[in-house]
Amino acid sequence: MKYTKLGNSGIEISRLCLGCMSFGDPASKMHKWTLDPNESEKIIKHALDIGINFFDTANCYSAGTSEEYLGAALKNNVSRDKVVIATKVYFNEGKLSKDAIYREVDLSLKRLGTDYIDLLIIHRFDYDTPIEETMEALHNVVTSGKVRALGASAMYGYQFNKMQYTAEKNNLTKFVSMQNHYNLLYREDERELIPICNEQNVARTPYSPLAAGRLSRENWSADTLRSKTDVTAEGKYDSTKDADIKIVKRVAELARQKDVTMTQIALAWHFAKGVASPIIGATKEKYIDDAAESLNVTLTDREIKYIEELYLPHKIVGAL
Repeated sequence: MKYTKLGNSGIEISRLCLGCMSFGDPASKMHKWTLDPNESEKIIKHALDIGINFFDTANCYSAGTSEEYLGAALKNNVSRDKVVIATKVYFNEGKLSKDAIYREVDLSLKRLGTDYIDLLIIHRFDYDTPIEETMEALHNVVTSGKVRALGASAMYGYQFNKMQYTAEKNNLTKFVSMQNHYNLLYREDERELIPICNEQNVARTPYSPLAAGRLSRENWSADTLRSKTDVTAEGKYDSTKDADIKIVKRVAELARQKDVTMTQIALAWHFAKGVASPIIGATKEKYIDDAAESLNVTLTDREIKYIEELYLPHKIVGAL
């Protein structure tokens, strides 16, 4: 495993982050394909064994049971100071109001079974709460010791820049990371958000780096429970299938040429684009191992151009 710093925070993270949306009680009705506590712990332990120290969850994943499963698994297998835990706030009552932030941080700490959160991420931009109120509340949970660093996710560039400016103007804690929607099939943030992040040394930790598996296989769909029931992924990708399947085919072709997997090509592209740590979801150990091998794959400028050049503009998916 390789490691890097999380933006300006000084926190060291693995170059792969294990996304924990795959863990949680299916009875929560968020997803039908999530893993139970024992299966979740097996995946988490394997990630730890290969050197992954960065884990991403959210207060809303499977009604909080993702946080519970992650916290229990980490407590059973590693000392707290050896891992970086990220969780999120927004999809809850009050969104990013000060009362909501204080309440949800305390609830997340309880579910995770820890005294502090390494990275608290705002899940979306809140149109209903003044930015000053949000940034002050986020600053307060940092100065209280409950949170080490702040991150943002899926918003427009101007919104992120306004929040960073507000923090700087008022001597408040700024964001050190951005978890945006980014992969070979969705590159809209290259216009504004990514250049802003690069300019401010904000670490990029994109979600859906494999487009919900569509960049890991030559066929658009798979015969799995997730592929059959993941309506969120369908909404993100299926409307542009006719254009995007051509990119998938090129990823497959390049993978054959280099004798690696499509997953490794798709993730190697992220590293070539300056991504700090893409978030990978996994329900089987072999998927983590496959992703880890991408750290040993290097793409030439010509290869990058070949898998990028068929991209067509997409409607915004992620930012509200």
